[in-house]
Amino acid sequence: MKLLVVSANLDVRFVTVILLVMGLSTPGQTEIISLDSANIDDVLNNAGVALVNFYADWCRFSQMLHPIFEEASNVVREQFPDAKQVVFARVDCDQHSDIAQRYRITKYPTLKLFRNGMMMKREYRGQRSVTAIADFIRQQQVDPVKEMLSLEEAKTLDRTKRNIIAYFEKKDSDNYHIYEKVANILRDDCTFLAAFGDVSQSERFSGDNVIYKPVGESVPDMVYLGSLTNFDLTYAWAQDKCVPLVREITFENGEELTEEGIPFLILFHLKEDTESLENFQHEVARQLISEKGSINFLHADCDKFRHPLLHIQKTPADCPVIAIDSFRHMYVFPEFKDLSVPGKLRQFVLDLHSGKLHREFHHGPDPTDSTPGQEVLVGEVASSPPESSFQKLAPSETRYTILRRDLIL
Repeated sequence: MKLLVVSANLDVRFVTVILLVMGLSTPGQTEIISLDSANIDDVLNNAGVALVNFYADWCRFSQMLHPIFEEASNVVREQFPDAKQVVFARVDCDQHSDIAQRYRITKYPTLKLFRNGMMMKREYRGQRSVTAIADFIRQQQVDPVKEMLSLEEAKTLDRTKRNIIAYFEKKDSDNYHIYEKVANILRDDCTFLAAFGDVSQSERFSGDNVIYKPVGESVPDMVYLGSLTNFDLTYAWAQDKCVPLVREITFENGEELTEEGIPFLILFHLKEDTESLENFQHEVARQLISEKGSINFLHADCDKFRHPLLHIQKTPADCPVIAIDSFRHMYVFPEFKDLSVPGKLRQFVLDLHSGKLHREFHHGPDPTDSTPGQEVLVGEVASSPPESSFQKLAPSETRYTILRRDLIL
């Protein structure tokens, strides 16, 4: 065994630097909890916020993160000394592969955020620095609910965002605590507001009341009719309102969406072309609601995503354009004007799942689809579909050790 011998008169600060570089820390400072099957549920369920590092010792990116993660824990602990308010933890995925599978870890290192035991959909993907990680945790401690001191504030909301407003008799109540828990989970998707006591009285005609105000000035409000003491019902209702069926893809969330591992059905449209977006949203809800979970419904700014358009031989002048990116190839919906033809968009998606789109691009139309008298030769290549463009937004091998990449038709 090799021993590290340190002279007694060596500067203590120098020792600290050595230990941090080695991925260790000074005794008594770090409070990283190692999770295993025996303690993981207890630790996470009792933590207001927990940041968990899923790693493997042989992964060089994991090795680089260890001292940074530990120092970030020390910095955060100084501001939030309550050991249950904020928890930094780690899972050795080689030693605990069951936990890695449970949380679908496909790359090392992965930093996932938990609230009261519930894993948040958005993991930490920011800079791997002490400052950035500490700032991220501080942001998670900001109250997600803004208190309204006057009902007039409801008239000045930013209607380009999704807003949920709640009216409570008092703040110290079970109803509000459930609402606050939901707001913490969905803080990145909606703006949450609340009024209490006399301020909210006129809106509490039948007890505590929660209202969703959708995007747009002329869109009617929606009232929550379920029990406010039932977290599952309240969360399901708020999630349905805050997370749209058709989401916008940006360069900021592209990695997250790509890592979900299911194909994209994308509407490319000019930013000011809200009519095409509304039509697309309507037809997705009408034709494809049963396909939710097997394909991501997205819309993208034509100007920002010029490269994927060029990939399919289109430009912003051609927008609106609908396409599928399967992470292997891209396929274009023939005519946007056919969007409202009953079943047309749905068949386009079903043809992806059946392999028909891929097959026809390589070998021409299926024999049943050919025109009378037209022969389709088996093995004859009709065209080669463009390669996936959005796959390039997936987690980078310069930041992660990728365990696997799903291959989707």
